[in-house]
Amino acid sequence: MTNLRFKYFDQIKNRKILPTASLKFQLTLGITIFSVLSLGSVTTWTSLRMQKLLVDSHKYKIEEMAKKFSHEVTVYSDMMSRDAAIQRVIEKPEVKEHLVWIRDNNGEIIAESMGFQEDINPQTHAQLLEYTNMPLKPKVALISDRYWIACGGPLKLSNQHLGKLYLVTDITREYTIFLSIIYSLIPLTIFVTLVLVIISAWYIRKSLEPLQKMSQLTETISADDLSDYRLKLEQAPSEVSMLANTCNKMLDRLSESWEQQRQFVSNVSHELRTPLTIVQGYLQSTLRRGNNLTPPQREGLEVAANEAERTIRLLQDLLELARADHGNLHFQIEPFEVNSLLLEVREMAQQFSQGRVRLEQIPGTIQIKADRNRLKQVLLNLIDNAIKYSEPEQPITLKVKQTDKKVYLSVCDQGQGIPLQHQSRIFERFYRVDEARTRAGGTGLGLSIVKTIVEGMGGRVTLLSKPGEGSIFTVILSGF
Repeated sequence: MTNLRFKYFDQIKNRKILPTASLKFQLTLGITIFSVLSLGSVTTWTSLRMQKLLVDSHKYKIEEMAKKFSHEVTVYSDMMSRDAAIQRVIEKPEVKEHLVWIRDNNGEIIAESMGFQEDINPQTHAQLLEYTNMPLKPKVALISDRYWIACGGPLKLSNQHLGKLYLVTDITREYTIFLSIIYSLIPLTIFVTLVLVIISAWYIRKSLEPLQKMSQLTETISADDLSDYRLKLEQAPSEVSMLANTCNKMLDRLSESWEQQRQFVSNVSHELRTPLTIVQGYLQSTLRRGNNLTPPQREGLEVAANEAERTIRLLQDLLELARADHGNLHFQIEPFEVNSLLLEVREMAQQFSQGRVRLEQIPGTIQIKADRNRLKQVLLNLIDNAIKYSEPEQPITLKVKQTDKKVYLSVCDQGQGIPLQHQSRIFERFYRVDEARTRAGGTGLGLSIVKTIVEGMGGRVTLLSKPGEGSIFTVILSGF
């Protein structure tokens, strides 16, 4: 039970891992990551570039204004004092659009424009004034919910260094427009990324459809279909077509190998059955007439006769399966009453079961459509299998019922049962659950023959088993 639990958890784990390991998932994830990084990088670069252009444009204006300011101050200085010339230039209309400060070499303010000071509160003015105390590079500052750009540079007059000129400009309108553009780029980038991922996922799924179809086709191939089944993919990429052609060549080789193997088994079984039958006949004749045999001699001959009989049964089973593989297993499907068949099977089974086989009461007359002799063979095989793997005192029960035009024939035992992990393979050829079944005398072909015959009659066989409680083999066939 513990092994079954671990196996179940392993299957769940594999199911979780499988989607992340699929080629479709990996391609979609790769394109998604590439799209996010690419579009995110473009959006970020565009934002930074636009901000730099905005700052550089104002920086250029401020630098031009500083040069013009120095020139005009020089011109006015010829007509008036230097301080009056500076104040005259500061009060010009084009300068009043900015806040202008001039600090001397000692850091003292020697001139200040009135500009639009009346439009800003004293606290904002103090913050801007304090802002000019720092070494300035053109950049945007948010002060009192408004965006400002400040720039500073040396002020020279007649090659004399007077101090520094500071200009501060309100760029709230321009920067608000810039931010609105950036904010509109973000959802646009997300939308384009989603569209790109969806289109890429759809295209990848369409591109991988031939591979998925190829996988589905190969899952349906069985040993019996090797000679007839070939992979045919229409409008597939050249790489997938090459893979399909390679698989078809592999199927050809497997079909040829499988056919040679079946032919070998059929020939060997047929050639060995006759000499072994003769050997068994001589052994039995010797045992019947050998009145002067010593006990060890008689025991040795009995062992040889039993092994010869067992080998003949194995060869007969192999011939039966070989006929089924070659399509030479013929059936005479006809309607008949299953009641009489079950009575006959019980009587035949009593001969080798010491009276352990019981027939449950049949509810009325049940008609079935099958091959009577083949169905008898199936039931006897199932009873023999139940006897081998049950204790000598435990009964074997035959049951029958009919529902929805289906007839259910069950062989029930109270034996050792079959573990769950082996039940899916119990009908495979030469498959045995453990060594105990080998010692019980099984060849591993009985249940395989049962399945082959039942399916050849258009039915199916099922198994319900629990270790320590027994097994129920049910043959389901058409009734009427």
